[in-house]
Amino acid sequence: MLRRTLVALSLAAGFAGAAHAQPAPAAAPAPAAKPAKPNPKVKIETPQGAMVVELYADKAPITVANYLKYVDRGLFNGATFYRASRPPGYAGTDYGLIQGGLQNDPKKVLPPIAHESTLKTGLTHKTDGTISMGRHAPGTAQADWSITLGDMSYLDADPKNPKSPGFAAFGQVVEGLDVVRKIIALPTDPNKGEGAMKGEILRQPVRITRVSRYVPPPPAAAAEPAAPPPASPAVTPASPQ
Repeated sequence: MLRRTLVALSLAAGFAGAAHAQPAPAAAPAPAAKPAKPNPKVKIETPQGAMVVELYADKAPITVANYLKYVDRGLFNGATFYRASRPPGYAGTDYGLIQGGLQNDPKKVLPPIAHESTLKTGLTHKTDGTISMGRHAPGTAQADWSITLGDMSYLDADPKNPKSPGFAAFGQVVEGLDVVRKIIALPTDPNKGEGAMKGEILRQPVRITRVSRYVPPPPAAAAEPAAPPPASPAVTPASPQ
């Protein structure tokens, strides 16, 4: 009886050892991270040419959503670029800004939006092609916007001065900066404009023909290799007569 018990215990220990020897089940793979949603782009068409602007919805969602409402409703179609701001006496085309939009057209403007400070978004006016909302006091921006050339970081919010909240940057021109340079070089009327805009109003505003969501063209199909020319038939030399 004792021997049977020892054998049973021995067999049980063997099975237990075998059980412990089994490899642990593999952990389930972690779910793949979803790719980040690409930022929307818009195409701004004018007689001077077209530009494509990437809108940073990931950083300035309120401002971008507002801009796209105007785009999707076609409200910017027929508006103008009406301002070209350059330093006094400056004849170059690599510094300053152009401004366009609806100029408070009561038939088209939507309610004003909250101000998205550059301190919050992390965006800046330092690089060419920054698009930024025009406004009076913070929280009054509606349907006018500027595109900058050169380092204009003085338009950013000043972290040391709460009374200098800056302007809400919300995107970047990714194609067509040459169009911005063409518009900023156009002549202005020294007698038009008020305050900071005095002398910066274009004599002939540039019509914004259309602003629409940008859909990139499909990639060009690869050209098929040309067929080789047919082989020339072999010519047997004539036998001497």
